[in-house]
Amino acid sequence: MTFDDKDDHDDEREVVLAAWREEGIDGRAERWDDPAADWAAYDAVVVRSAWDYVSRRDEFLAWARRVEERTKLLNPASVLADNTDKTYLRRLDLPVVPTHWSAEGLPDWQEYVVKPAISAGARDTIRTTDRAEAAAHAAWLEASGRTPMVQPYLDMVESEGETSLLYFNRRFSHAVRRTPMLSPGKSGADHVRAQLRTPDPDQVELAEKVLAAIPQALLYARIDLVRLPDGTPVVIELELTEPYLFLRYEPQAPRNLARALRELL
Repeated sequence: MTFDDKDDHDDEREVVLAAWREEGIDGRAERWDDPAADWAAYDAVVVRSAWDYVSRRDEFLAWARRVEERTKLLNPASVLADNTDKTYLRRLDLPVVPTHWSAEGLPDWQEYVVKPAISAGARDTIRTTDRAEAAAHAAWLEASGRTPMVQPYLDMVESEGETSLLYFNRRFSHAVRRTPMLSPGKSGADHVRAQLRTPDPDQVELAEKVLAAIPQALLYARIDLVRLPDGTPVVIELELTEPYLFLRYEPQAPRNLARALRELL
């Protein structure tokens, strides 16, 4: 299992390793950028909390390709390459949250969320009702060589929240309602606040269509959905690289993940 968590914010690490042991899988945590790590010594390498990839994406993807030459990497390097740049939403032929990909010609929305296509934890993300401010932030991202994503802020997120559906080896494990990250008084660290939720049939249908569009092996997948004002479920994000899996919220979730890993070894 690979990680980058100098401050020990990953409260799922020991939960994962304990579940693996119960399933008869010996595992340990390794830093992905540790030059002394012998990746070929492992039957598989599972990417987990490599949270610094955003500022080192090229290095991270080069590492992933090297590891995959030596052993099984989960999720695969091709998945990581595609998923770490949110322009994948443009290629996903399924309902997604409306997104404008430029600082020019912003739609006339009541409220905007502007973020870079390569980002995590709401880094360099703003929420504003000021169209000019939204355009300026998008322009700043472009000037720094990044692709901006401009989306409408959906009020329904406040009442219904984002629904995250968790799948291990393509089998549904559990779902949670996530606290909105951009609500007043909230920060990126608050994304782990959630409660178990039974997803609606239309949400499950959309999530499984998303999975069907990805041919590679997937140890884990987190599909984040919201509803548009007319009630239509849409994809806001597809997390296949280093998602928080909300394993402490569902008692069977750690075992579900461990069994999925066993199947893929």
